[in-house]
Amino acid sequence: MSVKRDYYEILEINRDASQSDIKKSFRSLARKFHPDKNPDDPESELKFKEVQEAYAILSNPTEKRKYDTYGHEGPGGSPFGPGGFQGVNISVEDLFGGGFESVFSSIFGSSSPRRNKRQRGSDLLVSHTIPFEALMNGCEDSLEFDVLKTCKDCNGLGTKNIEDVRDCPACDGRGRIQRIERLGPFTQQVVSDCQSCKGEGRIIQNPCPSCRGDGRSYQTKKVQFTVPPGIESGQRLRMSGYGESSKSENGESGHLYIEIDVQEHEWFERDGADLLMALPLSFTDLVLGTTVEIPHIDGELLKIKIPPGSKPSQTISIKNRGLPSNRTRNGRGSIMVLLKLDIPKKISRTFKKKLIEIKDEMSYSSEELEEKIRKEARSRRNS
Repeated sequence: MSVKRDYYEILEINRDASQSDIKKSFRSLARKFHPDKNPDDPESELKFKEVQEAYAILSNPTEKRKYDTYGHEGPGGSPFGPGGFQGVNISVEDLFGGGFESVFSSIFGSSSPRRNKRQRGSDLLVSHTIPFEALMNGCEDSLEFDVLKTCKDCNGLGTKNIEDVRDCPACDGRGRIQRIERLGPFTQQVVSDCQSCKGEGRIIQNPCPSCRGDGRSYQTKKVQFTVPPGIESGQRLRMSGYGESSKSENGESGHLYIEIDVQEHEWFERDGADLLMALPLSFTDLVLGTTVEIPHIDGELLKIKIPPGSKPSQTISIKNRGLPSNRTRNGRGSIMVLLKLDIPKKISRTFKKKLIEIKDEMSYSSEELEEKIRKEARSRRNS
């Protein structure tokens, strides 16, 4: 037969602990052993009920006095009736979401139901596309969107005549319904939203035709915002208070989140603050070298110097001409240029004749070709 553990030992407190210490320890241990937080630990539920039972006794002055005098063998048998202590339904939201007083009211009962708190309106997410060029210096932008805002026709009342609003008779205007259940010598209070008024606490007899009694209607809004330099696709800008209006009286509006989508550039690809591009060149440009100038998103021409004897797949780095970055000294990334050999699909007869004439000069003997192959292999293995 297993021996019951000491209640003070279960709550990890001394016998002279105050009620405040008892509450504090119970809250900490209830969070620790709650089954919802320990789904893979079968013993957590037993420990959780053990903590509840210890708190139910030690937080009740009469039961605590009996326990301090007689221990578990107190006169009159178990205070929880013949079925023993069955535990109290305590949710993780009650333990972590600021509603801890509801934990105690569910154990010991309460004289009045908890009224609805003011709630913030829902957040809104919209997608917005910006040109690739805006990444260099950022930009000022704006957009229009439809959002639920306080109805202008009824000022959020839900009806044009305040006399058409009355308290819900089912919940007496509280928005919540309570029922009391017995748990041994204790009472357990169960509170839920009123179904008659859907938790609003009021009944509207003549709803506003614009919002149908909701107090909010869809309205077109325009917002101006700043896009910072170097922003990436998928990043979100938050505009506080531009989301949906709250249904609660005096509640705050939600937030508007603008998810940025950056358009593709004609030849640049992005890697953080660096820009990547491929540059097709002729055979003579690679052999003799050249300088190429192309337009750039910073407004200045981009000059790419190709050294003589360059090879296809070689990369040229141009520093401080990429996108804004906080990681570099001057705040700009690099441009990485991949050289590619551009072979024309069609050539004129005159050009073909010239190629034939210089073919012998450009061809290798068997010995030279083998040496080139070996050299290329060594270079590849050492890179």
